[in-house]
Amino acid sequence: MTDAQETAADLRTTTGGGPPDDVEKAPIPLLEPREGIPPVVADEDALARVVAAFAAGTGPVAVDAERASGYRYGQRAYLVQLRREGAGSALIDPVGCPDLSALGEALSSAEWILHAATQDLPCLREIGMVPTSLFDTELAGRLAGFPRVGLGAMVESVLGYALEKGHSAVDWSTRPLPEPWLRYAALDVELLVDLRDALEEELDRQGKLEWARQEFDAIAAAPPAPPRKDPWRRTSGMHKVRRRRQMAVVRELWESRDRIAQRRDVSPGKVLGDAAIVEAALALPANVHALQALPGYGQRMGRRQLEQWMAAVDRAKALPENALPQPGATAAGPPPPRSWADKDPAAAARLAAARTAVSALAEELILPQENLITPDTVRRLCWEPPQRLEPDAVAQALAAHGARPWQIEQVTPALVRALAATV
Repeated sequence: MTDAQETAADLRTTTGGGPPDDVEKAPIPLLEPREGIPPVVADEDALARVVAAFAAGTGPVAVDAERASGYRYGQRAYLVQLRREGAGSALIDPVGCPDLSALGEALSSAEWILHAATQDLPCLREIGMVPTSLFDTELAGRLAGFPRVGLGAMVESVLGYALEKGHSAVDWSTRPLPEPWLRYAALDVELLVDLRDALEEELDRQGKLEWARQEFDAIAAAPPAPPRKDPWRRTSGMHKVRRRRQMAVVRELWESRDRIAQRRDVSPGKVLGDAAIVEAALALPANVHALQALPGYGQRMGRRQLEQWMAAVDRAKALPENALPQPGATAAGPPPPRSWADKDPAAAARLAAARTAVSALAEELILPQENLITPDTVRRLCWEPPQRLEPDAVAQALAAHGARPWQIEQVTPALVRALAATV
């Protein structure tokens, strides 16, 4: 049994097995803030003191951010939590202190520790905080083979403490923030440094530390994501909409909703649900009365609101044919795999073989398939494979699709064998 397999077995015992039911389990201690809950920093003078304290601190810095997803428009940060040796913990209100670039600069040479970094980095970037190096404890847990990688589960299984629960999905734009929420937020960074150190040791033991470092470097170096093209096409239930005129209704309603949500600073779903948009597109109502009869436009909706949605429907219905959206406008790359068998049976065979090979290798290495190699990379390789199914050619193709060196080293032999077997 390999080190990785032994670790996975230990983790399964720790998190899913445990002693028999008739053996009393020791209670897991609830984590308490070591220095109490710090005051919320909401003005420039207090922020300057925090910047000085954290600049004088040592070692890596734990960073977290709370958003108001589902309540407010966009993904801005409404609270930033930090902790560093020599500086303690800090809670910063980005509403009162919207520019944290001085803090970001003070921490530019430090390693930042985040949990699920890709979720927080966009909102941190908006307020001037951009790391040059980082350690992602969630991604580290995935690479190490942990069955559960939420922060609470990781702290419990690795460090033996229980985190308070219940405030992750609250409206963090609330002011003033309730004391229990602040306590919850402060605890999110309380043990991140300890968790990082334990995970680094485990990754090193499994021979995966270099893999993790390459992943962390890639996250830190990644540019901001470009704006989505035609974001209205991601409306939930869009697969039901087939006709171009109906697509135009989705587009008009989505764009109207987005303008209203942005002006009111509320989540678009609180203005009009995706399901209601799709219902109107499918029905193409003739008037306000017909619109009101549809799900999502009932008695609780005022006349003025109904009229604005009906106006959007009417605009779509009045468009000339050449202004209607084209169906099936998708991002560049291979078509959906479900169509491969008809369009290119050989490519479908390659994809099936490659998926089987990747799945087997991921199980052997004790890590999720999507972390071993992204499904999109596998699809692109199988749709347009190199002319020579040899290791160097396959490796070059994987690199061109963004695979990291460690991924290329691990998957290339298996993919070469899988692709060659389909010829």
